[in-house]
Amino acid sequence: MQKLLADILSVLALTMSPEGERASLKYRLLGSEGDIGSWGHEYVRNLAGEISEEYTKRQAEEALIDDLMELVGQIVAFHMKHNAEPEAVDLLMEVENLDLLVEHVDNANYKRTCLYLTSSAKYLPGPDDMLVLDIAYTIYMKFEEFPRALQIALYLDNMQYVKQVFTSCNDLQKQQQFCFILARHGITFKLDDEMCPEEEEKEALQEIINNTKLNEGYLTLARDIEVMEPKSPEDIYKAHLLDGRASGGGSVDSARQNLAATFVNAFVNAGFGQDKLMTVPSDASSSGSSTSWLFKNKDHGKASAAASLGMILLWDVDSGLAQLDKYFHSTDTHVIAGALLGVGIVNCGIKNDCDPALALLAEYIDKEDSSIRIGAIMGLGLAYAGSQNEQIRSKLTPILGDAKSSLDVIAFTAISLGLVYVGSCNEEVAQAIIFALMDRSESESGEALTRLLPLGLGLLYLGKQESVEATAEVSKTFNEKIRKHCDMTLLSCAYAGTGNVLKVQHFLGQCAQHLEKGETYQGTAILGIAMVAMAEELGLEMAIRSLEHLLQYGEQNIRRAVPLALGLLCISNPKVNVMDTLSRLSHDADTEVAMAAIVSLGLIGAGTNNARIAGMLRNLSSYYYKDASLLFCVRIAQGLVHLGKGLLTLAPYHSERFLLSPTALAGLVTFLHACLDMKAIVLGKYHYVLYFLVLAMQPRMLMTVDENLKPLSVPVRVGQAVDVVGQAGRPKTITGFQTHSTPVLLSAGDRAELATEKYVPVSPILEGFVILKENPEYREDN
Repeated sequence: MQKLLADILSVLALTMSPEGERASLKYRLLGSEGDIGSWGHEYVRNLAGEISEEYTKRQAEEALIDDLMELVGQIVAFHMKHNAEPEAVDLLMEVENLDLLVEHVDNANYKRTCLYLTSSAKYLPGPDDMLVLDIAYTIYMKFEEFPRALQIALYLDNMQYVKQVFTSCNDLQKQQQFCFILARHGITFKLDDEMCPEEEEKEALQEIINNTKLNEGYLTLARDIEVMEPKSPEDIYKAHLLDGRASGGGSVDSARQNLAATFVNAFVNAGFGQDKLMTVPSDASSSGSSTSWLFKNKDHGKASAAASLGMILLWDVDSGLAQLDKYFHSTDTHVIAGALLGVGIVNCGIKNDCDPALALLAEYIDKEDSSIRIGAIMGLGLAYAGSQNEQIRSKLTPILGDAKSSLDVIAFTAISLGLVYVGSCNEEVAQAIIFALMDRSESESGEALTRLLPLGLGLLYLGKQESVEATAEVSKTFNEKIRKHCDMTLLSCAYAGTGNVLKVQHFLGQCAQHLEKGETYQGTAILGIAMVAMAEELGLEMAIRSLEHLLQYGEQNIRRAVPLALGLLCISNPKVNVMDTLSRLSHDADTEVAMAAIVSLGLIGAGTNNARIAGMLRNLSSYYYKDASLLFCVRIAQGLVHLGKGLLTLAPYHSERFLLSPTALAGLVTFLHACLDMKAIVLGKYHYVLYFLVLAMQPRMLMTVDENLKPLSVPVRVGQAVDVVGQAGRPKTITGFQTHSTPVLLSAGDRAELATEKYVPVSPILEGFVILKENPEYREDN
């Protein structure tokens, strides 16, 4: 009788007991072991709340918790049966025992459970977030949801897990799909016999990982959308739409204008293999007019012009190397430098077992001429980003310690090493860059290029959080001109994409100080805010609001960085409020602020063909027609908005905004750091830093292929993605959709789903290349 009375008291305590006494739980533990759910949901929910309070108290007193755990088991089982997976997960997180979850999930609820786990991971403090994702990985593996498991393995950057996914799944189609996911993520991964015993199959799979299919797929998309026709810079500027005065502005500083046209041409025709300036067939005139465009550029401009050929032939290694070959025979050092860089660009994101880029570039690293050296070094950085290639390390690290190397060569070497070893925490590379930083003289420490050295160091720790601490300690011993700058750069890289709120607060605190002139580190801190907060939508909106405040109260050096930070937060995703802010800043009295705002308009609209931004930029081109530097920025932004004729994106996030590609982010961050000092770098003779953006360029497509990897056109619905975490039933995952047949373009925040029952996608994430299988249960309706 006593036990039944305790049960009833426990239920009564639900409403009668005073706050904080946990009476309901007390009587429940005294009561019978009967079915907990028979008293209803509200009762169970209340118990769960009391358990977490009791647990915290007992942990502090180090008391036993076995009786609580038994109850937790009952509650979790009840929640999982009644579609309340989030509540079960929350309770287990409170009592620090998520492992229990794996026993309770079943075929009906594992997807919803894992969706909740992966979505909540972004908001948990470390190390809990990794733990939660580990459990999600375990559950996905248990139910053989391999593509999702692979995503989590990549998020955790755990190559052991990636290997496990391959070894656990023998289905060739699925393995091919994994390879497409790896290729899109941009990591270097070698298959071994354990993962794929068949030699021929292994070679075919490795080809996919090496991204050799990218160019072919991209051109298929271009033909389908009918944009193969090359575009000239004039088609982009659309000067005829402006009133008279500005269209005649071409005569000002024509070398600078031609350089701008070179970049616009490269960005717009990127990857199409044909354009109207560089790849014109030589029968047009006896000397060949492509060389004549090259020589319409002055000095270092020729380097960017030669390299632009690499951009036009992006991802097409064979044809690219063949067409760049003619420049290697030039007597002009700048042309050779550009050709070397072009080789790097063509190979960007494409791996190759023969390593053509290394073979070509290695012999130019130690030449006398510094521009040739930079071309070769930056080329290696682009071609081998993320590969952690030992040969490159042994070739490049000596340059850092060489007293004869000029500062610019050393700066680009540090960046290239940072790119090749991105996120690897490699000790040797870190040492070499640290020593190079310590060797800088007093006068060099204040220079814009020196500030690229800490960035190369930071890239080694990209997203690796506390692994950076030892290096950060060392950086406190540097010359005081660069000490703070180095500290901010290292922290911002280490916590990039983590959404860590404490770090955002730290950076905001750094920006609150009003300093005397000559301090540059606040600009880095502002970029840091964007790099950390870009991880999830909520933090992103809050960061945009904070940056608005900084614009009102910050010093000039802060205001110059804010547009760039906004550009990173909304990259290839033109949000209207940000667009308006940047539009306002593009007429700012401070030219540096205006330049940063104009370039950022290009970044937020990159590859979108956004008509409103294109209109703004056209108006700016007539407003600034007398100012060569600002006009140059406007042209670059116009090129970016029409990137790849609107088929490319610069967004480093992919797979439904879950995964962050480290090489893509590294390229963007390098470019933005260079933009912190526009006049010295981008408008000086290092304009080829614009080509770092190639690391982030990816087709924003959904390309469906059949089992032989040939394009297969099927109807799909494309609409705005809807967040359905923790919602009851089977809610729709997209809204406001339109039906198209593949291949289709996906904008920021879009999601696709198949509009036919005839095929089943091998991967649940419809982005990039997706393999379709025929649905065996499909019947044609007669």
